[in-house]
Amino acid sequence: MFKVLTYDNISIAGLERLPRDRYEVASEIQHPDAILLRSHNLHGVPIPESVKAVGRAGAGVNNIPVAEYSKRGVPVFNAPGANANAVKELVIAGMLLAARNICAAWDFARQLEGDDEVIHHQVEKHKKQFAGFELAGKTLGVLGLGAIGVKVANAAVALGMHVIGYDPLLTVESAWQLSSSVARAASIDDLIAKVDLLTLHVPLNDQTRHLVNAARIGIMKKGAVLLNFSRAGIVDDASVCNALNTGHLTAYVTDFPSRVMLKHPRAIVLPHIGASTAEAEENCAVFVADRIRDFLENGNIRHSVNFPDVVMPRTEGIRLGIANENVPNMVGQISSALADANLNILDLLNKSRGELAYTLIDLNSEVPPETLERIRAIKGVLSARVI
Repeated sequence: MFKVLTYDNISIAGLERLPRDRYEVASEIQHPDAILLRSHNLHGVPIPESVKAVGRAGAGVNNIPVAEYSKRGVPVFNAPGANANAVKELVIAGMLLAARNICAAWDFARQLEGDDEVIHHQVEKHKKQFAGFELAGKTLGVLGLGAIGVKVANAAVALGMHVIGYDPLLTVESAWQLSSSVARAASIDDLIAKVDLLTLHVPLNDQTRHLVNAARIGIMKKGAVLLNFSRAGIVDDASVCNALNTGHLTAYVTDFPSRVMLKHPRAIVLPHIGASTAEAEENCAVFVADRIRDFLENGNIRHSVNFPDVVMPRTEGIRLGIANENVPNMVGQISSALADANLNILDLLNKSRGELAYTLIDLNSEVPPETLERIRAIKGVLSARVI
């Protein structure tokens, strides 16, 4: 029986992927094998010795101390792309809100008083101040062409927009899904300088923090619109505020409230609702629950943010899963320990990702406890378990 500790309200559709005859799932549980969460902050929370995996029902993992779990040999899973359609739809909505001044116009209309004749007079008198522009024919820049960025780009093409994209890490899978109408920029600055609207779809890390700053805003077209549905830290709010004040930027649409932007008349600030749809929550929960289950039951790793994808079909034998530092002769030392125990290797798969590696081994018979401890004692082995 596997034990899964949950934080937040995980969609029942995801929890149902963990059969009750094999899994005990609760918000309070001792010695969990896995942790399943959404937005709960795990920074500073002690890691139970029993934990073998962490699953985040969403894309970002900023609320998880991934490095600490990596040192323990614990893969952290997320659900990239499971909420992509929800975010895409909100990005399109954000472009329309900004292009047609909908928020300001709606606020104006709600303040109207008097009878219908008075209201009609006020509308005709003031509607020109809410004049906007059409998206068709405008150029959209998409920075980051992962699951969300590709969907946004394709949707914008369908709206009649010219679309330019940039992503130095574009995957083959994303490239296959991307419309052939999307042009490629040579660099970030090349992209930013050409577009009427710029939407951001990159992860937050040391390389992307304040990626959009005063210098880059300075090369954008006067009157451009900036949209940020990625993470707050990717944009330098102070620089964006200055650009809004001078009119260099027409509008800023963001899903991440900050004090400097909250009341700005040219900013459309939303309360982090990009993935807040019933469909997205279900998709994310199902996606990550399936990955957690496959890892606990088969040792397979798919869509981990810290370990490589390692997927091996099961044989009739005993399976051993080992997480280790990516150092020379690791497989050799493990094989020697198994050979000394007279164990025959039926199948083996080893892959690395940066400083970490993971090995799956199918064996002809049970692994003696002393052999498992010998493997765990090898310098660089982070975790080892019989599956």
